Amino acid sequence: MIDNPLPSDVAVLVLADGTVFQGKAAGSRGTSFGEIAFNTGMYGYQEIFTDPSYHKQIVVMASAHIGNYGVHEGETESSGPRVAGVVVRNFSSVASRPGGSGTLQDDLESQGVVGIRDVDTRALVTHIRENGAMNAVVSSDGRGVEELKARLSEVPSMKGMELSSEVSVSEVREAGAGNAHRVALLDLGVKESIVRCLVDRGCHVKVFPWNSPAGDLLGWNPEGIMLSNGPGDPAAMPGVVAEVARLVESGLPVFGICLGHQVLALSQGVSTEKMFNGHRGVNHPVKNLIAGTCEITSQNHGFVISRESLESNADVEETHVHLNDNTVAGIRLVGRPVFSVQYHPEASAGPHDSRYLFDDFVANIAQEKSAVLQ
Repeated sequence: MIDNPLPSDVAVLVLADGTVFQGKAAGSRGTSFGEIAFNTGMYGYQEIFTDPSYHKQIVVMASAHIGNYGVHEGETESSGPRVAGVVVRNFSSVASRPGGSGTLQDDLESQGVVGIRDVDTRALVTHIRENGAMNAVVSSDGRGVEELKARLSEVPSMKGMELSSEVSVSEVREAGAGNAHRVALLDLGVKESIVRCLVDRGCHVKVFPWNSPAGDLLGWNPEGIMLSNGPGDPAAMPGVVAEVARLVESGLPVFGICLGHQVLALSQGVSTEKMFNGHRGVNHPVKNLIAGTCEITSQNHGFVISRESLESNADVEETHVHLNDNTVAGIRLVGRPVFSVQYHPEASAGPHDSRYLFDDFVANIAQEKSAVLQ
């Protein structure tokens, strides 16, 4: 039953704490539920919306103008938008761009992504920062607020939710065939830019489904293991954690990003925890504790490694720290060619300060290959 139907062009955003924002419809008409999150990036909305790590999340864009440069086929991170919903201030339904593939409105509408525009996103972001991440619903099909609140109360929390199974490949695929270094990539929700960064550095990448046994990856005789980014709670993936532990024990070089970083930590006995409202944007400062240098990074995560748990584990060393809140941003295993970072070194969108990490991974592979030949 729909209570107090709204005008046809009106959309509403309802938060789990009862807060309501009203605006106008954007994208597809409908009703969609997810965890509310905000991204502080000033650019790269297409890469953000197509990032599998945003699966089951309604994304608030802190930048005021969204859609003004349309969409482009070369700027997608997966097969299409992965977000549960979009919240913006000023939404452009037209775009003028050489080589573009159309408007953001047409793209979201064709993919069934519900959006809301003309929202005071500054007030909304402030509310989320002060009250933390929570579930929300965005609706533009005339449903009343009271009905939406009732349905929202039944939506499960992101904590405890396994989501890689909903965004991972179902069959193996390859990229860069014939290149020098064989890298087996465990797809927990991989961004295409990660695959491209590996291929650009001479890697033949074979992408395996999220629940592949370690034996499947190792049976391909790879020279390195990549653990990708992805959505959901890493603690809800005990089977994956166990297989990653076996991959580490193989002695091969391993590189983990975002969810892959968290799963790697869990495989070594380091725990993870849900953050108050997460890190999402392209301007997060991180310090490399090994080199003593700083870098501006692209980030998208709502879970993090427990610092207390890490500091009690002598076999795992912190390598990077987030300078805004002192959270763990990178680790490596003592005496092994295994490391990971919480942020996105492929940085699509974002600055390329951290792409050296792909070079480090490939250098580890080359060094291990050279040691075998000697």
